[in-house]
Amino acid sequence: MSKVWFVTGASKGFGREFVLAALERGDKVAATARNTDTLDDLVEKYGDAVLPLKLDVADRDQAFAAVKTTHEAFGCLDVVINNAGYGLFGTVEEVSEQQLRDQLETNVFGVFHVTQAVLPILREQGSGHIIQISTIGGVAAFPGLGGYHASKWALEGLTESLAGEVAGFNIKVTLVEPGGFDTDWSGASAVFAESQPQYAPLHEGMAAQMAGNISPKPVGFGSAILKVVDAEKAPLRVFFGDQPLQIASYLYQQRLDQWNEWAPVSREAEGK
Repeated sequence: MSKVWFVTGASKGFGREFVLAALERGDKVAATARNTDTLDDLVEKYGDAVLPLKLDVADRDQAFAAVKTTHEAFGCLDVVINNAGYGLFGTVEEVSEQQLRDQLETNVFGVFHVTQAVLPILREQGSGHIIQISTIGGVAAFPGLGGYHASKWALEGLTESLAGEVAGFNIKVTLVEPGGFDTDWSGASAVFAESQPQYAPLHEGMAAQMAGNISPKPVGFGSAILKVVDAEKAPLRVFFGDQPLQIASYLYQQRLDQWNEWAPVSREAEGK
């Protein structure tokens, strides 16, 4: 049977790949974007199978209205992908308070709004799959991206709690954690804090590192997301790309080594 999808940030990048994968196999999709003109070609090709909806996920009322419209149009919801988000570049000292608040509004509260909007429907159905698009940056953290990491680490914690809360309602929850891919995440979609000269060496080093990296295009995202969506037992976490597992393996070993090294201090805190 065909599924009904609700995808945020569907106009480009990962979101576009998810929408195309669903539509190509005959599923129905509510595709949301800030500018629905970017979805015109999908409507022209797939007709009534795609429902274009204007949505800024930071607007709670819009999120609830979009979910309601989707449910009324298609009668159910099977897959919800919280994909909308953007990158914030700048050191912790450089990022403004407003820039950090805006980052959290989209990357955390946007997901929060959509998730709260869909949960009553999924609970009533006794089924559904919520997929949160995180990143290896929700597991690891790198200099110059503190605000972005703050949003994705918050998303990871929110989602892991959610998974335990809704398992009894037969609702699946998955965090997709991609590595670096060739999208406009660090380009037109990104926000850059005003640089301070003290951090010039850090920024120059980061720019050189990024220039030397050739990121793959997300050409396999469609088939990969279908494997996750169709899995009888969906994973709580899954990496997209080879890079994240390499980073996480090194990082977690490093953390374990340091925790063990400082275990005597840990015991001392208990008076032992």
